Amino acid sequence: MPASDLVLTIAGLLIVCAPVFLLVTFFATFLLERRLGEQTISRLIQGVIAVGLLAGLVAAIRMIFQGLAHYEIELGDWVITPRYHLKFQFVLDPLSLSYVLLTLVLAATIGAFSTRYLHRERGYNRFFVLFAIFLTGMVVAALSDTVETLYAGWELVGLSSVLLIAFFQERPAPPRNGLRVWIVYRVCDAALMLAAILMHEINGAGDFDHLVGNHAWPAHDPLLIGPHFAWLGVLFLIAAAGKSALVPFSGWLPRAMEGPTPSSAVFYGALSVHLGVFLLLRVSPVLDSSAWLAALVVALGLGTSAFAYLAGRVQTDIKSALAFASLTQVGVIIAEIGFGLRYVALVHLLGHACLRTLQFLRAPSLLHDHHQLENAIGTRPRDPAPEWEQHLPASVQRALYRFSLERGYLDSLLDRVIARPFVRVFGAMDRLERSCDRLLNGPDDPDHPAPREGGGRGGDTV
Repeated sequence: MPASDLVLTIAGLLIVCAPVFLLVTFFATFLLERRLGEQTISRLIQGVIAVGLLAGLVAAIRMIFQGLAHYEIELGDWVITPRYHLKFQFVLDPLSLSYVLLTLVLAATIGAFSTRYLHRERGYNRFFVLFAIFLTGMVVAALSDTVETLYAGWELVGLSSVLLIAFFQERPAPPRNGLRVWIVYRVCDAALMLAAILMHEINGAGDFDHLVGNHAWPAHDPLLIGPHFAWLGVLFLIAAAGKSALVPFSGWLPRAMEGPTPSSAVFYGALSVHLGVFLLLRVSPVLDSSAWLAALVVALGLGTSAFAYLAGRVQTDIKSALAFASLTQVGVIIAEIGFGLRYVALVHLLGHACLRTLQFLRAPSLLHDHHQLENAIGTRPRDPAPEWEQHLPASVQRALYRFSLERGYLDSLLDRVIARPFVRVFGAMDRLERSCDRLLNGPDDPDHPAPREGGGRGGDTV
């Protein structure tokens, strides 16, 4: 291997190994019930992220000076059959390096903030175990060059997100909202898994290069894109919609604010909410397979942006208002991808993630400043309504207000269409499994009765 290739390989692996080392260290101490001091945790986080960030900068500078726009790091073939090829592979290109450097910079910022914000919090160590899981998942997803690698990081991000929403588990609302988000994530995960299966059926492998050609992002070989890729693009779009809270999955985003402020900043303001956008950027050439698919992406983005703007206008707490403000910009970025403005969307993503992180971290002190301002002037400052609102009839204003206050009725829609059927189906599967178990093993021992099924009011309430 040439020296230049060796440097890029080592740098790419260091980017991945740094958060993995952090995760293993936190997990080991957590399982051994050895509590690390707050200063030790802070130094570990900053040191490990600094190593990953330095490796990322070295890789970026090396590729610029060598004139490289695409470099692959293969981890070997795991499964090879005549019709199936499974391997884990990373790629260094403008998209992956930009997103992984953004992840590391914002994770270092959130890590430094969290060590102070959660000072003497009872779940301090548990928070940073989940933080390490999230960071590992984001880095793996950002550098992935195969759908299997992407799926591994995608699942780690989803798992850590849900557990951090339910972080304050002594209250009833966080676990309930965490379950709601988990159900929505299961839908988008299923869409991504189906897309992976379809990729293997088409090409016999899950490499993104087989879809777009061996070109540096965002260039692609138009001969590889045909009408049969349209349904693959729909599956990717559903996966992105669930992860990035696009319509009709937008109802879970304000519920995710139940977690600590640091997790709200890094997940639902900066990184996790943009992971669906990153997926569409990675497979953006597939969106060119048909005009109606690109039009669907644009419509979904603009519709989400309009809905988030209306819902954000009536929010009464700062975190929910910031969540919908983030969603407004995410919708615009999705529309930019549909229009084919790949670099514009990437730059918009990077800038927006940094801005929202700052706003979420500033929110607690900003409220304090506003309270001081209200005490000084003796009243609450009022913002004038937008000009277009003043020209609407009163009945239309009331209808829009009701629609926005109910958040587009998306919660009830998800309840009826996704959440309750999801719970009922798996409840039926559980009962079927118990019936098969009794059929194969005979009736239950009367001295050791089986535990009662379900609980509460039927066990299907979400």
